[in-house]
Amino acid sequence: MLQRVTEAGISAQNTVNDSRLVALKDWLNGIAAVADAEPFPASADASFRRYFRLQSDGESFIAMDAPPAQEDSTPFVRVAGYLESMNLNAPRIIEADLEQGFLLLTDLGPTHYLDKLSVEPELAARLYSDALRALAQMQSRGSAYQSLLPSYDDELLRFELSLFRDWLCEKHLGLQFREEEETEWQGLCELLVNNALDQPQVFVHRDYHSRNLMVTERHNPGILDFQGAVEGPLTYDLVSLLKDCYVQWSPEQIGAWLEEFYDGVDPSLQAQIDRDQMLRYFDLMGVQRHLKASGIFARLNHRDGKPGYMADVPRTLNYVVELEPRYEELGFLVRWIKDRCIPGLSSPSW
Repeated sequence: MLQRVTEAGISAQNTVNDSRLVALKDWLNGIAAVADAEPFPASADASFRRYFRLQSDGESFIAMDAPPAQEDSTPFVRVAGYLESMNLNAPRIIEADLEQGFLLLTDLGPTHYLDKLSVEPELAARLYSDALRALAQMQSRGSAYQSLLPSYDDELLRFELSLFRDWLCEKHLGLQFREEEETEWQGLCELLVNNALDQPQVFVHRDYHSRNLMVTERHNPGILDFQGAVEGPLTYDLVSLLKDCYVQWSPEQIGAWLEEFYDGVDPSLQAQIDRDQMLRYFDLMGVQRHLKASGIFARLNHRDGKPGYMADVPRTLNYVVELEPRYEELGFLVRWIKDRCIPGLSSPSW
């Protein structure tokens, strides 16, 4: 069953006395398609980017505000072009001013997967089949572009793991590893990094989940927030989708969707990776992602003043705990989460 969750921490930002909004309006007024159209908040995300919707002559558009000092929009523009070439449904760029950090985009509509699934969970089979098909297409057709992307390498994987220790454990919970625990932690990092690097490397969206997939009438799903794309592990986007930090499905359902994806991959890949190896890649990739995500949620709370994501940390860490019966090598981490992290999270210090 679907565990219903809300988009805590995501809200329209105050636009009063907003100098960037004034500049954005001035820029938009110079574009014939949307001149004099009034932008109103569409959404914000975990970065500094903001999105505004505009209606003009019966058409809807999205304006993106990405302050150049904090957000480089060049990867967004580049990856949007890659996805369009793959015939995937991502926003097309109509106009761009990278110096100011403004983009005018096509509108994929207002309904995220998370929104739709929260009220109509019976649509999950269709929506997830569409998302798995699009992911397979991204990986197969993305082979032409993946070498142009940054590499999801040893350094980046280890940095992401450090977010769990630095931001959730130390900053948020006041926990530090003793000497023997540090040894265990480093061994775990080796396991997870090697698991990621040993997999076939593909085009990775890197945030492929229910808040970044839009329900669209044609060519479902619409795909958002792709600017962080990298060349990386086969199962990374798959685990982002199926073991989502914002919506939870039963292990049986996750297993069925994993089988569906595996059955659809190229036979040459199946010859390299049997089902048991695919499951191990998937599970351990999930551990890396969920440690990273829980650290990012704590960082959003303490550094960026966005505490709403902390409500998603217990669900995110529970994916790791659920693996205990199958993976003896996760024993230290599971004990640390169950004995140290979860009790601290139940005492709201944020």
